[in-house]
Amino acid sequence: MNPTSVRALLSLVVVFVMLATTGWTALRPGGGSDPRSVAVSAWKRGTIGVRKLPALDSAPGTIARFFASLTGAQRRRLADRYALVVGNLNGAPIALRYRANAHALRAARAAARARAHSDTMTAAGRRDAARRAARYTSLLGGHRQILAFDPTGNGLAAEVFGDLAGAKRVAVVVPGVDTNVLTFERTDRSYAAPVGMAEALHDEELAVAPRSRTAVIAWADYTTPTGVGLDASTAALAERGATRLEGLLSALPQRHDVALFCHSYGSVLCGVAAPDLVEGQVSDITVFGSPGMRARDVGQLHTGAHIWAARDSGDWISDVPHLEFAGLGHGADPVSASFGARVISAAGAQGHPGYFAPDTASLANFTEIALGDYAQVACDGVASSCTAGLA
Repeated sequence: MNPTSVRALLSLVVVFVMLATTGWTALRPGGGSDPRSVAVSAWKRGTIGVRKLPALDSAPGTIARFFASLTGAQRRRLADRYALVVGNLNGAPIALRYRANAHALRAARAAARARAHSDTMTAAGRRDAARRAARYTSLLGGHRQILAFDPTGNGLAAEVFGDLAGAKRVAVVVPGVDTNVLTFERTDRSYAAPVGMAEALHDEELAVAPRSRTAVIAWADYTTPTGVGLDASTAALAERGATRLEGLLSALPQRHDVALFCHSYGSVLCGVAAPDLVEGQVSDITVFGSPGMRARDVGQLHTGAHIWAARDSGDWISDVPHLEFAGLGHGADPVSASFGARVISAAGAQGHPGYFAPDTASLANFTEIALGDYAQVACDGVASSCTAGLA
């Protein structure tokens, strides 16, 4: 090992020793009395007429056939009675999931409002409950299409922009650390949160190609690391998240061309998921602000998808050692020449959270990739040939 590699490895070890000694987020096993667990338990015992309800680990096709066999009234009854199950059930009709999640959000808001005024809660607990109630109110506003919702713990959510059932091309935004139901959206610099990222991408798609049949999913439906601690330096949460992402993709109609847009730790998840993606379904994986994809190069991802990478010159992630040692770190730098990704311009992006900011090269490039119009993608550097070999 050459001196440069030794120094880099030592710096990696020092970073993670510091993280380990300053604390990290431990994985807390979920209890059995939270609303989601209660709903799951009830579903397992439930029936519709004389028929048992399908196992929750059934394939999406099996779930889809079950719901197709029901009357409209029966489907609505299940969505309302088992909202936290149906709203998160891959294979259930999309519109029914929206209905179920609206029902679950109203119930969660009522519970949060009660906690916010409860004498049994601490002042901090009441403030947190009030914030959650406000977030749930926001998610219930207008005609929002909530594809997944679980209030357990820090909370999970996913939202659709566009007509997912009728789309031909679908983009999925996979966020990174510190993403939960409270950080799912924000009012200032909205493009720095999953909802704003997805909305900005969908708006840009419609501006560039008004007749395109597209949908974008803001997918915060996995447990992310809290802060840049030990959880963020390993692939444990990414591996669990990859399973959930694969579940989402398996429920999408196979006619969809899917593009993944993976930010920060989300790119670790996408790298872990890459080898198990359905051949031909995911056409593109774009990583930005990435600490690595748990691979030494594109070939090790074992996918036929095009791999794109972007990094803003002011993104602090460039200072993270791009190595993997004893399970710590996430491997090679995706924007390095040796990795082999198609490196695109991120000119104008505003640091680590600013890749979807208006009038940035990154947002313009993401839009062209989502639309499959590779000829319009701007590469990083004059001599770069990031679109070589693409039609």
